[in-house]
Amino acid sequence: MRVRDVVDGAALVDFPDASEEAGNRRAVAIAAALTAAPPDGFLAGVPGAATLLLLFDPLRLAAEVLRRRLKELAQSSGGEPAERLLRIPVWYGGPDLADLARERSIPDAKLAEQHAAGSYRVAFLGFTPGFAYLTGLARQLHAPRLPTPRTRVPAGSVAIGGPYTGIYPDETPGGWRLIGRSPVRLFDPRATPPSLLRPGDEVRFEPIGEPEFHSQSARARAGDSVSNPPSGRPIIRVLSPGLSSSVQGAPNFRFVSWGVPPGGAMDIVALAEGNAKLGNSKEAAGLEVTLVGPELEALETIDACMSGARPAADLDGRAISLSEPFEWRAGEKLRVPRVEGGARSYLCVAGGLAASGLPETSRRLKSGDLLYAPEETARGPARPFANPERGIAESASVVRVVLAEPGLFTPESVRDFLGSPFRVSASSDRRGVRLEGPPLAHETGADVPPEGTAPGAIQVPRDGQPIVLGPDRPVTGGYAKVATVIGADLPVIAQSAPGRVLRFTAVSLSEAVDARVRMERP
Repeated sequence: MRVRDVVDGAALVDFPDASEEAGNRRAVAIAAALTAAPPDGFLAGVPGAATLLLLFDPLRLAAEVLRRRLKELAQSSGGEPAERLLRIPVWYGGPDLADLARERSIPDAKLAEQHAAGSYRVAFLGFTPGFAYLTGLARQLHAPRLPTPRTRVPAGSVAIGGPYTGIYPDETPGGWRLIGRSPVRLFDPRATPPSLLRPGDEVRFEPIGEPEFHSQSARARAGDSVSNPPSGRPIIRVLSPGLSSSVQGAPNFRFVSWGVPPGGAMDIVALAEGNAKLGNSKEAAGLEVTLVGPELEALETIDACMSGARPAADLDGRAISLSEPFEWRAGEKLRVPRVEGGARSYLCVAGGLAASGLPETSRRLKSGDLLYAPEETARGPARPFANPERGIAESASVVRVVLAEPGLFTPESVRDFLGSPFRVSASSDRRGVRLEGPPLAHETGADVPPEGTAPGAIQVPRDGQPIVLGPDRPVTGGYAKVATVIGADLPVIAQSAPGRVLRFTAVSLSEAVDARVRMERP
């Protein structure tokens, strides 16, 4: 077992002397053991194809302590959790079935028969919530991903991607080759656990006809329209949602092992400031407003504060000042037509907002939505706020990173990454901030065996343009990573509006931890 520090709060474990399958089994076993008896400060373990990403709070759990715990687990006799056998019905009729069969000079039915005859194992989850990567696919069925991914893959699609097979839990873009459909609901945010499949499970596919597929699908999704509003009382009505507004608080790592991104505020420092001015806990949920904000109506009189980038906001025509609490009377309308000097503002209210609590990716607000006050609130006196690592200043254009291990990119590309300006793309979002600059050349190719993704990881796909992964990132990813943004500079990324120019500089892990301490304990 080898442990490599990725950044403050993340380490990657691999098994250089083991096969990919053996490494994955060890990763699953260690993740299960850590989850069953987590040391204080441990957040999540994310198995990959042959690795294990460990996420932890470096202020509560020192990397050295975590390494000792890993050594104890490696020397123990504990094995992988007992496998479950799940039988999943499949109607073999996907749009790529005929092409794959023709490439192998066999009938469509024969390819379906070969796929259904396999015994598969869940190696890890990622890409989207509940998406399981299944190993055990017969070599003659391996197939490259599509050159251009589909913009829409129907929920339940059974697919092949390289050496893996899997099922898309929900409608999503995707580049795997589609050979069938399953009526089984693979991810239900209201269930515990939310994902049907978990690492280590054995899966068998059982062919069914098209009529049976449609019949079972209707029964499986009969309750999809049932809403689950947060508990508490409604205090704000959304009249217009803006470009991208969502309720965000602290990241939630409970469901990461099920393929669910942790979410949470992109600029956790800005959220903490707004909450401090109102006497809330620093991670109380607020409304994250991106670039173009919403129009909101108060349903009762509440105390509020806006923090982060400067909002061009008014309350029934009265200007709202940044970082200054204000009284928002019932019936008054708050408008945020734009965000200035950054990308994100935060609307905090006394006592915080109630989140749904469901393990799902961040949901953008829609017109007519209601925002709720939690049933129980913890509020104290307003607190002064000062933070030497505050990242939203317009002058903050240099981002500190911890470089990835050498060998993934050419030395010239690493120099280009550290020495060139990169412009933030308009196609950025909470999943990833896309950068435009000199293409970075891979040493051995863009694709790597899928592994867990840390917050701020900078992956580089085939086009050579870096993407800084955000809180709604895929839990696992298969692109090589050139570096990872340190925790203290994630707010700089969060506040980088399209067109902003960033430069990167490498620091040591100890420097990253020191900056994290200054950010969280000013």
